Amino acid sequence: MALFSSLTPVFIAIICVLIGVILRKTNGEKEKRNIKSELPSRPWVDEDLKDGTDHPLEEEEVDEEWQGLEENVAHVPFTAERYSEAEMIKKSQTFYELLNKRRSVRFLSDEPVPREVIDNVIRTAGTSPSGAHTEPWTFVVVQDPCLKHKIREIVEEEEEINYKKRMGDRWVNDLKRLRTNWIKEYLDTAPYLILIFKQVYGRLPNGKKKTHYYNEISVSIACGILLTALQNAGLYTVTSTPLNCGPQLRVLLQRPANEKLLLLLPVGYPKTDATVPALTRKPLEDIIVFM
Repeated sequence: MALFSSLTPVFIAIICVLIGVILRKTNGEKEKRNIKSELPSRPWVDEDLKDGTDHPLEEEEVDEEWQGLEENVAHVPFTAERYSEAEMIKKSQTFYELLNKRRSVRFLSDEPVPREVIDNVIRTAGTSPSGAHTEPWTFVVVQDPCLKHKIREIVEEEEEINYKKRMGDRWVNDLKRLRTNWIKEYLDTAPYLILIFKQVYGRLPNGKKKTHYYNEISVSIACGILLTALQNAGLYTVTSTPLNCGPQLRVLLQRPANEKLLLLLPVGYPKTDATVPALTRKPLEDIIVFM
């Protein structure tokens, strides 16, 4: 009995230590959760990049020795058209004035656009340079009303989540002045939707992967040329990057796993009552540096 009495303070001390450890661990976990919940949103993290629908063995199929490219491509004489200094200045000024009229238009008419024009602007985009001339792009043109509406449903469902949860207050507030939201009527009304996919790799005749160097940069350049070609043809669009819609749209359009959506462009004529924000562009001195 005396032994038990002498050990009682020890037991009490041990119990207090254990309680303290448990409380400290519990408080630590709460702090971690609070810190995690307070972390700033990262709107640039696109779930499309996690589109893991590739076949599981594809990583082992890369053929490092043969890319299916001709070893000895014939080189032919190149003849360039030369302009006088006055002509160069005039052409550059005229082209700038044309492109300076380019605006992102979200109110597009359903007025038909000649199919040949669409063929030509995409053909023009296909002249873009690409890493090792791999031409890693696919332009999917959608004109079927039902398919366009399915695209709209997918985009609007994800965009509502983007605006309310993923994008964060700063991004949403920055967009308020442009009066944008997750409602994308132009996906139904525009006569054409052009979805540009980057091919992250190609396929060789033997079924193995073909490396597409700088595929995203190459396709981005092609998109810029496409925007220019549309402006030159008198057509308008808005550059749409539907966050977290890529995998669903790829499956809907039956595109292979090596293609990832980069850009969605509704294409057509502006509505007669279309409006755009009264924005200005940076002056030349703010975007040019001569060394």
